[in-house]
Amino acid sequence: MDMYAKTAPPSPADRAVASARALAGTLQLARALAQMRRPIDLTGLDQQVGRLCAAALDLPPADGRAMRPLLATLLAELDALSVCVAAMGDDAT
Repeated sequence: MDMYAKTAPPSPADRAVASARALAGTLQLARALAQMRRPIDLTGLDQQVGRLCAAALDLPPADGRAMRPLLATLLAELDALSVCVAAMGDDAT
């Protein structure tokens, strides 16, 4: 095997999946911090989600459909984070 051989760059679908997985990890960490009543900074989260949605919409239809389960998981993570953040706000009043 030639150690200097170039590998193909990741496809747009691969990049979108990697972005979705990274965002899922970020949301899980934010939720864990919120559950511990630690402050979290959600600045830029809407932009990350927007870029991911735009990337998914730009994919060929078959690749976009293949991302549905991952995007549904992200939605569930966002919903769970929202519940935790709301609970933090309830405790402050």
